[in-house]
Amino acid sequence: LWSDPHPEGSGFGANDRGVSVSFGEDVVRQFLHQEDMDLVVRAHQVVEDGYEFFAGRGLVTIFSAPNYCGEFDNAAAVLTIDETLVCSFQVLKPENNAF
Repeated sequence: LWSDPHPEGSGFGANDRGVSVSFGEDVVRQFLHQEDMDLVVRAHQVVEDGYEFFAGRGLVTIFSAPNYCGEFDNAAAVLTIDETLVCSFQVLKPENNAF
């Protein structure tokens, strides 16, 4: 199931990419409470800085391909979670390839 966070939405709704659904912060908060979790980690959506939080840091999107398809000027990120569950990010800045 493809689904994307929607900052202005609530519940589930149509997705701007036209392939699935979007969801609001309320969905994330309800899921975290119901499953007794602190964070949802998701991927497969371009985000400018390599990672992006949503829903009061209850969800983070990670994207690992800088300069995606040569069409975006996005960074990439790698998430590390240590043994005490502290999260850190390594950000890989896009290269400027002048041809």
